[in-house]
Amino acid sequence: MRIIQVLPELDIGGVERHVIDLSNELAERGHDVLVISNGGQMQSQLSDKVLHWQLPVHKKNPFTALCCSGKISSRIKSEGWELIHAHSRVPAWIALWASRSTNIRFVVTAHVDFGNKNPFIYYPYRRADRVICVSTAVKEGMKNCFYENAQVILNGLDDPKRYWSEKSEEVVKLLFVGRLSPVKGLHDVLRALPQDLKWTLDVLGDGPQRKELESLAKELQISDRVFFRGYSDMVDHYMANSSCLLFPSYTEGMPLTLARAVQIGIPVIASDIPSVTEMAGSKEGLVPPGDIPQWHAAIKDFICTGRTKIMIPVSNIPTLKKMIDSDEAVYKELINS
Repeated sequence: MRIIQVLPELDIGGVERHVIDLSNELAERGHDVLVISNGGQMQSQLSDKVLHWQLPVHKKNPFTALCCSGKISSRIKSEGWELIHAHSRVPAWIALWASRSTNIRFVVTAHVDFGNKNPFIYYPYRRADRVICVSTAVKEGMKNCFYENAQVILNGLDDPKRYWSEKSEEVVKLLFVGRLSPVKGLHDVLRALPQDLKWTLDVLGDGPQRKELESLAKELQISDRVFFRGYSDMVDHYMANSSCLLFPSYTEGMPLTLARAVQIGIPVIASDIPSVTEMAGSKEGLVPPGDIPQWHAAIKDFICTGRTKIMIPVSNIPTLKKMIDSDEAVYKELINS
């Protein structure tokens, strides 16, 4: 099959990780894959077998989007691409227009629950040949945004090459991994950290809130213990060598960072949100997002005891193979119908 994947950018994030893993494995299976994005730090992680085309598909300008759609449509017609798969809302519009112009099949993945907003936002999702939801939480949260064209395919991960083992350390090494934006909740963690105990916090990731968070750390007089590392391709290394992952998100589609932490075995303190509850199988040990006193208590308890109250079985984390098999089956069904 000849498949196009469209996403805004290839900077650090769960959507980017998902598309890279999906594209690389599809190419390994012998399919032709073209990834279209505005590029980014993770672009180098695409396989040599995957084509990449840099276009401004991240811009929320309708004229830019129409221009991108026209260029993509021309390439589809000249090169015989058979299906276009969009990730995120602007790419969904671009893919819809390209699909209508070329008469090829159109798939879109809902990576997060963006709720019942203006119907203009989810119009392409209702017109797609198939909507893939990365969790039951996303499908249920957006059930009024779709027709009968949605199905759940959980995000999968390959096996890690590093694993966590308990270490006796005088200073507890806390870890946060994610985009630095309000929805990820790092600002709550900074306010919740117990200043009278010994800890450090490594922050892996970048984003629009970075300067604000760095200023907050200085204001709280903890900047000498909070290290903003920026983008890193050594997430597994940090997880294997840290004491605990903090996952304070307000919302997630299917939390890949948390899933990776479960695979590697590092203890976690995580938010009580639908997608995490779905992964864990219960609310036990989860902490309400934004509840700084409860986050303070959970972090302090871990630092003092070395234990967390959340237990997520690694068997709950889907394999990459299972995810690719499911996506591949959708593509075959649509292309051959």
